[in-house]
Amino acid sequence: MTTARKPVKTLITAMMWLMLLSIPAAFAQTLEEAKSAGLIGEKNNGYIGLVQTSAPAAVVRLVEDVNRQRRERYEQIARENGITVDQVAKLAYARAVEATQSGHIVEDGSGRWVRKP
Repeated sequence: MTTARKPVKTLITAMMWLMLLSIPAAFAQTLEEAKSAGLIGEKNNGYIGLVQTSAPAAVVRLVEDVNRQRRERYEQIARENGITVDQVAKLAYARAVEATQSGHIVEDGSGRWVRKP
C-alpha cells in the first residue's frame, strides 16, 4: 500500500465504525435479535441478507431498511474518498465480519451461509 492511500484507508475504516455505531439502539437490538435467531447474516457484498427465505415480513423490512441505509452511507464515503461504492462495501464486509459475534451467520467467499466460529 502506498503512503498516499494509507490516510484514505484509515479514514474509511473510521467512517465504517462510525456508521455501525450510528444505528439507533432499538433498531440495532432488532437487528441483533434477527442475527441471533439465524434469520439474517452479513453478505459478502457488504449488505445483510435473509438466511431463511421464510423470514417474517418485519425481518424482510428490517433487511431492506438496513441495506438502504448502508447503501446511502457507502455512496457518501465513496464520494468523499474518490473510490467506488463496491470498494467501500468490500471494506465494510471485512469490518462487519470482524464485528460479527461467534455463532452468527456470515456469507463466505463462495456465497454460502456459514456460522462464524
